[in-house]
Amino acid sequence: MVKAVVGANWGDEGKGKITDTLADQADVVIRFQGGANAGHTIVNQYGKFALHLLPSGVFHPNITNVIGNGVAFDIDKFLHEIGDIESKGVPEPKIIVSDRVQVLMPYHILFDTLEEARLAGKSFGSTKSGIAPFYSDKYAKIGWQINEFYQDDDALLEKIDHIADIKDALLVNLYHTDPIDRKGLLAWIKERRDRIRPYLCDVPKFLEGEIKEDKTILLEGQLGTMKDPDFGIYPMVTSSSPIAGFGSIGAGIPPYEIKQIVVVSKAYSSAVGAGEFVSEIFGDEAETLRNHGGDGGEYGATTGRPRRVGWYDCVASKYGCRLQGATDVAFTVLDDLGYLDEIPVCVAYEIDGKETTDFPVTKDLKRAKPVYKTLPGWKCDIRGIREFSDLPEEAQDYVNFIEQQIGYPITMVSNGPSRDDIIYRVSPLNR
Repeated sequence: MVKAVVGANWGDEGKGKITDTLADQADVVIRFQGGANAGHTIVNQYGKFALHLLPSGVFHPNITNVIGNGVAFDIDKFLHEIGDIESKGVPEPKIIVSDRVQVLMPYHILFDTLEEARLAGKSFGSTKSGIAPFYSDKYAKIGWQINEFYQDDDALLEKIDHIADIKDALLVNLYHTDPIDRKGLLAWIKERRDRIRPYLCDVPKFLEGEIKEDKTILLEGQLGTMKDPDFGIYPMVTSSSPIAGFGSIGAGIPPYEIKQIVVVSKAYSSAVGAGEFVSEIFGDEAETLRNHGGDGGEYGATTGRPRRVGWYDCVASKYGCRLQGATDVAFTVLDDLGYLDEIPVCVAYEIDGKETTDFPVTKDLKRAKPVYKTLPGWKCDIRGIREFSDLPEEAQDYVNFIEQQIGYPITMVSNGPSRDDIIYRVSPLNR
């Protein structure tokens, strides 16, 4: 059975923990899109980890972890992460990498950094990980599939020259910097291809066999619906699709094999980077929520920069769950709201004097104002509770109210950072 774990909102919803938890019953975990520009934070018996490229199943010794063809594959960060987790006592994980994955090249990071600097105050809030230049090259057909690295020098230099002629025109004339070091790039390729060769695999063929043997496969998405280049807050989006349906393409499996879609949504809202965020809060109120939130505060797992925060947005979450095709909603970090006397929830948007519960296109989203309903807080620590009925009545009411507003069943409630801090429930919508 193939399951997808994806985000409803702007990313940072807690997908890593949910994937790590569900991996207890999984055989394979796959990263199917994105790159090292976002991270999944996981707390387990080995400690606290921020994974960027590695799938969240790497802490389970019996799981095969897969880097799918849809990923922006940063070889150096991949190798560094493996070394990092092993240095902290994690057993050597089983990992395979698609022989069709495309490689994030050094010049992709360079172009990302130069362009953000050029745009200055109008930048996209990029993590400068090279993601947009990478996917631009992929679809312009001047990217590098990893299998292309295993050619003779003449073939490699021919492609390097073709790409460098294009890139140098921009580097020299737009960014006023040095051209690409072509011989240096050849050496970079040859050095890394030997180190990555042992991981390469025909992933779709491998997955076909796992599916025939009825293995449990998890597709692990990065970011969330609001960052999708088609359905998100364009243009302040990522450059690959974090929608569950793209898991079929990014991993190489038939779409009809995806039977369960667990959409993760945080009990309040947060976001890294620029873009529309209707329920965002500011000042001391935001700082207090930021410091209570997450595991050690709401700060980016990749950049460390403070996340923007706000109250739960039912409009965005309902839309996000619908686009993902949610069969289940995992509701995370409920415990972080225990300090509040009252909790606002955004239940609608007001646009030009009219209320709507439908998520608008970006040009209209810019004018949207949040419409709030305030619910009572529970004012206590709820970590350690394992049954939904044992939660304070106010916490149960909060979950039930949001479930009713978004219209999708909340079947998992996370009330702490560790793998064990989870409540499984039968949603009224599934009864």
